[in-house]
Amino acid sequence: MLTFDVAMDAALARSETIKSQDAATRAAREMAVSAGRRPDPVLRLSLNNLPIEGPMRYSLTGERMTMRSVEIMQSFTGSEKRQARSLRYEREAEFASSTRSMQGSKLLAQTARAWFDRYFQEQMLELLQLQREEADRVKEAVESAYRSGRSSQADVLIAHTAIARIDDRLHEARADFSNANALLRRWVGDVASQPLGLLPKIDRTRLVESQLNDDLDRHPDIAVMNARERVALADVEIAKQERSADWSWSLMYSKRGNQYGDMVSLGASIPLQWDQARKQDRELVARLERVEQVRSEREEMRRERLFEVQRLLASWRSGLSRLADYDKTLIPLASERVQALEAAFRGGKAPLAAIFDAQRMVVDTQLERLRIQKQAAAWWADLEYLIPQNQSGHGPTASAPNQPTQEQKP
Repeated sequence: MLTFDVAMDAALARSETIKSQDAATRAAREMAVSAGRRPDPVLRLSLNNLPIEGPMRYSLTGERMTMRSVEIMQSFTGSEKRQARSLRYEREAEFASSTRSMQGSKLLAQTARAWFDRYFQEQMLELLQLQREEADRVKEAVESAYRSGRSSQADVLIAHTAIARIDDRLHEARADFSNANALLRRWVGDVASQPLGLLPKIDRTRLVESQLNDDLDRHPDIAVMNARERVALADVEIAKQERSADWSWSLMYSKRGNQYGDMVSLGASIPLQWDQARKQDRELVARLERVEQVRSEREEMRRERLFEVQRLLASWRSGLSRLADYDKTLIPLASERVQALEAAFRGGKAPLAAIFDAQRMVVDTQLERLRIQKQAAAWWADLEYLIPQNQSGHGPTASAPNQPTQEQKP
């Protein structure tokens, strides 16, 4: 059986997006280790001052200036600069981890919506099938009455027309159910073919409006922006360290002919940052401006996400209130109307068409309730999986099927 929690676990387990972010995190951490090391030494082999003319041309030992050299060169990067480069990749790993959390939250919300879509489409299909069976029983009763002369041919045609309309709606409902099942399969795989479990409780959510500002700081989109800021700050530190040039030292051993002495050379290479004000300093300013850009984008996103959450909460609560109204008033009234018309029809005071219209109204009211409940469940999924949480035990407790839920305001 595909319960709600099993579907969530299956979606996380088969998500290639989650796996890709895990790989990105591991890659960044490996690069952090590499960036903290000194540059590799350079080995240079050379043949210098080889004569190409005269009696000693192409001789390696005849000319005293001819040397066969082995040189080793090493660039020395300061420890603070290496730490800054390593830290930058650590921040990149944190960014990938935050992105994974964001994508995981969206994945759970999308899977929950797909599970709810399949669940409620199945409920709607079963409701229409029950209506079809009831209409078929009425049709048989009308045909029997017509054969005995107690009903008219018009009533028989009305009964057949009502069944044809229900069949048309069943075709549409079956197509919607097939689409919902395909969408669920996209997220959870082949287990989508299993029967679904009980509907989870959607009348409460982990979000508390009084703590919404604090909870919003853990919103995955905001967490990603925070990680981006830390990456940008790490780039600033690297730009600061780049104002100190890396020195390179070299040692060369040169071999000459046997009649000449060998030679050793020492060398140092020092980059000349002669235009630091317009190069290194400008790069530092650019990195600082990048930090300000990320901070402004984060604040704008925070305002937008706060509005979205407040709107979701209002819509979800409104949906729960509407469900209570349907259970308390609309569905009972529609059922009572059917009973009243059936009694009137038996007394010859109401036409058969009125009964079919009233029955259709009951089914339409029940279908509308299911649509409202499905939409409320979708809003609940967006709220419930808005803030990342421990993946173990991420799902709520299931509720009994077909039981009305009441709003419990956080």
